[in-house]
Amino acid sequence: MLESEVVKDFLFETNAMCAHIIDQNGIVKFINKTYLEILGKKEEEVIDHPIGDITPETRSLSVIKTGKAVIGYNWTVNNYNMIASSIPLIQKGKLKGCFSYSVFMDIWDAKNIVDNLTQQLNMYRDEVHSVYSSRYSFDDIIGQAANIIDMKSLAHKAALHPSITVLINGESGTGKELFAHAIHSASCRKKMPFIRVNCAAIPENLLEAELFGYEEGSFTGARKGGSTGKFELAHGGTIFLDEIGEMSPTMQRKLLVFLQEREFERLGSHRPVRVNVRVIAATNKDLAEMIRQQKFREDLYYRLNVLSLKIPPLRERIADLPLLVKHLLLEINKDLKTKVSEMSVGAMDLISQYHWPGNVRELQNVLQRGIILADLDGCRIITREHLYFMKIDSEKPGFVSTNTLKELVRDYEKQILTKVLKETNYNKTKTAEILDMDLSWLYKKIKRYGLTSENTITSIKENV
Repeated sequence: MLESEVVKDFLFETNAMCAHIIDQNGIVKFINKTYLEILGKKEEEVIDHPIGDITPETRSLSVIKTGKAVIGYNWTVNNYNMIASSIPLIQKGKLKGCFSYSVFMDIWDAKNIVDNLTQQLNMYRDEVHSVYSSRYSFDDIIGQAANIIDMKSLAHKAALHPSITVLINGESGTGKELFAHAIHSASCRKKMPFIRVNCAAIPENLLEAELFGYEEGSFTGARKGGSTGKFELAHGGTIFLDEIGEMSPTMQRKLLVFLQEREFERLGSHRPVRVNVRVIAATNKDLAEMIRQQKFREDLYYRLNVLSLKIPPLRERIADLPLLVKHLLLEINKDLKTKVSEMSVGAMDLISQYHWPGNVRELQNVLQRGIILADLDGCRIITREHLYFMKIDSEKPGFVSTNTLKELVRDYEKQILTKVLKETNYNKTKTAEILDMDLSWLYKKIKRYGLTSENTITSIKENV
């Protein structure tokens, strides 16, 4: 707080430049002494007044409308010639206003001051870019099966046409979001924001405000100063609407209007906002069937389905399993800091017979669990025994994945304790020695897992 006050005092007192700050509504919130002198106005005549009433030709209003900086333009006020720049102020991904400064053309000593201020403001811009940027490219989509190559080729073509709306359909875990990131990364929009919105994760009554933003006081609990919506933040870039099939009929209608007009109104506002955004939508639902059931608008479907990608499930490209396993093993070992680098022929045969209802996401989970079990065994290779939890029964999948790493470790810890207790005839002292653990800690584990001698023998029989 102290540092911000020092900067504010410096900006107010300096005669090296003119400076002012407006909020997202174009209202002046700060102006320095030098600029007041040039304007011939008092502070109370400017603060809390619209900037358009004070300098009608200001570029600041353009900045808060587009979110884009305007750098190094000529600016003349009352016969003073200056070089000016206007930069959007972003905080936590939200456009909060605009900072404008003007340097007198005959005061070049001010250049260092301007450069320093620009550098600091660019840091905020870089932070926003790092939050709202795509993380994957087409190189991250692993596979050589004909169906996945066809989809990558079609997605490449979509990337070359930055205005085309894309609809990605596929089962859960097939990589729909991966394709959306890759399309953005390969397009001319790649330097602009990539913003993902999970339509199923946001309550219906909040989704409109999340997408389109709102004005202050537009509803109970609305943030002071309002909020910029995801469509505005994505201006120039891509917005990815995941799980579009979960969108309510009301929001479907509002999205249709945007796709038709390419503009919207914030909640609580009647001023239209135009943005240049590519829309990529994804779903694991059969939208055609939802249309027949009158759960999804037919006109919206055709607006979204300009170019359609159908991502094949893993069971339809089993030939890609070796490539996927090799890639995922590298990634998982890096995350877990393990060195389980291979999978045995028997283990590969086992996963090749599996139905994979959870697709690549489930494969990643299986490999993660297999790596943990192999690492605890001191092995560098995942064997069939490390995948004991996969039950292959013709076409019926029998593996229910564990959700968290903590649960995986706990499950295996219980099995190890059970096995060693049986081998030592339930001799706790010997068990603690074999496992190199404190005896009191062993008692706690036995109590936690309910490992009485009777339960231990039953558990062993069930696992055999």
